[in-house]
Amino acid sequence: MSLIDTLISMYVTLLPAIIAGVVNSIFCKSGLLPSLKKPIDFNKNFIDGKRILGDNKTWKGLFGYIILTIFFQILWGLLCAKTSLLNYNLFYNSNENSAVFNIIVGFLVGLFYALFELPNSFLKRRLSIEPGKPPKGAKKIYFIILDQADSVFGVCLVVAMFYRMTVGFYFTYVFVGLITHLFFNMLLYFIGMRKNMF
Repeated sequence: MSLIDTLISMYVTLLPAIIAGVVNSIFCKSGLLPSLKKPIDFNKNFIDGKRILGDNKTWKGLFGYIILTIFFQILWGLLCAKTSLLNYNLFYNSNENSAVFNIIVGFLVGLFYALFELPNSFLKRRLSIEPGKPPKGAKKIYFIILDQADSVFGVCLVVAMFYRMTVGFYFTYVFVGLITHLFFNMLLYFIGMRKNMF
């Protein structure tokens, strides 16, 4: 597979996750389902007296991303079935493009995306970095990269569950996902859907 084909396959495979991420950001900012806008950590503190995760990690964001990823994964599967995109989608390399399979993939991608963000939030609270705000000083660059890469590690791990890949391919996938995540965060910032660019 050429470099161009590899890049195409990466985006074709993860487009539902990318779209779900953008739509979920809009959903979380909306007034829909306010009862779910409650912190995953139930406002509890860790043994150091600081919040476990903070206010920005909510059940609305978790459930929203999972449900939206399932929805877009099913739609994308239907479209891929009717076009040559099917050949580029790594999820269908050795698995049937069925509704049940797409529900499973969508659920796992959504879940892993959300879960892999939590350790980063936990670490930030330990360092007294306010939720939703970039750190200052030398930590800024480190957390800019980590903020964009954490969920990508999880999503790419789901791809690796269904498509055999080398370690190098996995980290290339993560790098491409990191750049894509940075781009969309910048886009959301410029259209007013994010308070901070990174």
